[in-house]
Amino acid sequence: MRICGIKLTHDGAIALVEDAKLIFCIEQEKRNNNPRYQTIDNLDAIAVALTEHGLDPRQVDQFVIDGWGGAVESQFQVFSGATPITLKGAPYVERHAEGLLDSHDGFGLRLDGSDFPYRSYPHITGHVASAYCTSPFAKAGQPAYCLVWDGGTFPRLYHVERRGARFIASLFPLIGHVYAAAGHHFGPYRQTNRRDLYDPAKLDLGVAGKLMAYIALGSVDESIVTVFEELYEERLAAGARRAGRNSAESPLAAVHDFFDASELQLETKAPEDVLASVHCFLERLLIREMAIAVQRHSRIAARNLCIAGGCGLNIKWNSALRATRLFDAIWVPPFPNDSGSAIGAACSALAADQGFVPLEWSVYSGPALLRTGELPGWNTSPCSMRELATILASNKPVVFLVGRAELGPRALGGRSIVAAATSPRMKDHLNCIKLREDFRPVAPICLEDRAADIFSPGTPDPYMLFDHQTRAEWRDKIPAVVHLDGSARLQTIPRTSQHKVVELLVEYEKLTGIPLLCNTSANHHGRGFFPDAAAACEWGRVEHIWCDGVLYKKAVSDH
Repeated sequence: MRICGIKLTHDGAIALVEDAKLIFCIEQEKRNNNPRYQTIDNLDAIAVALTEHGLDPRQVDQFVIDGWGGAVESQFQVFSGATPITLKGAPYVERHAEGLLDSHDGFGLRLDGSDFPYRSYPHITGHVASAYCTSPFAKAGQPAYCLVWDGGTFPRLYHVERRGARFIASLFPLIGHVYAAAGHHFGPYRQTNRRDLYDPAKLDLGVAGKLMAYIALGSVDESIVTVFEELYEERLAAGARRAGRNSAESPLAAVHDFFDASELQLETKAPEDVLASVHCFLERLLIREMAIAVQRHSRIAARNLCIAGGCGLNIKWNSALRATRLFDAIWVPPFPNDSGSAIGAACSALAADQGFVPLEWSVYSGPALLRTGELPGWNTSPCSMRELATILASNKPVVFLVGRAELGPRALGGRSIVAAATSPRMKDHLNCIKLREDFRPVAPICLEDRAADIFSPGTPDPYMLFDHQTRAEWRDKIPAVVHLDGSARLQTIPRTSQHKVVELLVEYEKLTGIPLLCNTSANHHGRGFFPDAAAACEWGRVEHIWCDGVLYKKAVSDH
C-alpha cells in the first residue's frame, strides 16, 4: 500500500509511505533555496517528487491532503500546470471527540493530466498521527497521551493507542501563536502598527524561536508574572469557563488584546524581563493544567507523552514537562510543527486502515543532494574526515553537506555549518555570516556517550528538542555553544550511527579531545537548506565546503 501525504499550505511538503515505511518527505522550502514555510501552489510539485523516486502517480494507492482552516471543511486554490483548481479538504480540528479519523473524500487531484481521488483528515489529526506513529511507544505497543499545541489552537490533549485516538480536553484558552504575539508587543520585534498582525497569515512565525533565545537576556520578575496571571483570569479564563473548556480556538485578536492590556501596566519594565516573565507564565500554566488534566483522567493507564504542534519546538517547555515526572517518557518528533504534516496526513490514512501502527522512518529522508561539478572560483579535491577535522581544529568553519536532508526545521548534520566550539569568537562569527542577532545561540552536536560528561542532563537528544545546561568545568572549553544562561540546544548522535558526521566527530575528538562541534543550519538567510554545493558556493560566506567527500575551497585571487 503506497500512501502519498500532501501538505499544501505553509510548510508545504510531499511524503510517501509504503507498507508503513517512510520512503521520502520533500519539504518545499528545501528545494531550490526556497523561502521558509514555502507552500505548494502547483500540484506539479507532487508529480515531480514521485518521478524523482521512480514513481508514476498511478502507482500510488491513496492520496491524502492535510486539512486546514475552516470549522466544517477547508478549501485550497492551486494550479495543475496552468489550470486553476479548487480542492476541498477536512477542517483544522476534528468535529467531535472521536472524530480524528473522520475523512473528507474528494476527487480532482490533477497530476500529469489525470484526476485522482483523495482523502483529507483534520490538520490536528496529522499532528497526533505523526507524533505517535514515529514514537517508541507505537513500536512497543504502548498507549500515550498526545499534547498538540498548534499556532491556531488551544493546547489539546489526546489519548492514543493502536486501535484509536480520542480527544480528552482543551487545557487552557491560549492559542499557540501567543508566544510570537508576545514578541510583537515587547522587545526587539515589537510592532507599533499591529493591524496586520490580527491576521495569522501575516504573523512572523520565526519570532517565536528567536524569543526563546532572547529571554536569556532577562530575568523572571514575579510582579510581571502576576500581571499576566491576573489578566489571563480576567480576560480569558473566565470567558472560557462560561463557553466550555472544549472550545478549540479563539481569534488571534483576543491574544493581542491580552497583551495590549498588559502593556499599559508594564510600561516601565525592561522588555527582556517582560518576555522572560511571559515565558515563565506560560510554562507554569502549561505544567499546572497538564497536571490537572492527567489527575482528572487518572483512570487512563497511559504514562507516556507525545508532543506535537508548533509549540513542540519550545525546548524549555519540553524540558519543564519532562521535569514534572508526570510521565515515564516523553517523545517529540523532529518535525512537531507543520513540517511533519505531510507525514501526518499519510499516517492518518494508515491509522484509518490499520490503526495507529508504528512507522518505520529515518530523520534523513529529505531531498538528496543535487550533483555539482566544477565551479568557477572554487578549487576541488578529495578530502578525508581526518583532513576535514584538521581544518576545523584550525578554527575555520565548514559547510558540511552529505546524503539526504534531515526532516524538520533543524540541521542535524546533513545540511550543517560545523565549526570548533573552543573560541568564544566563533559564535559571533557564525551569527555574523548568517545575518543573525548576536544574542542567538549556536547549538552543539556531540557524541552521545560523552554528552552527560559535558551537559546536564546530557541524555540522548538526537533532534535538539530539550534544554541542557553546560557543566561548569566545560563552559570555558566550549564557549561558542554556551548560551547566555549556560544552556545548550544539544544534539547527540551515537558512535554506532552510519551518518558521516559521526566519523567527523570521532576524528575531531582524536585530534582535540573534544567530542563536539558547533552546528548551525546551512542556508541563505530566511531560506531552506542548501540543496547542493553550488548553492553554498554561491552564498560564499564560508571558505570551505565539504560535500559527499569533495572539498570545495575558495580560490585565492592573484590580484
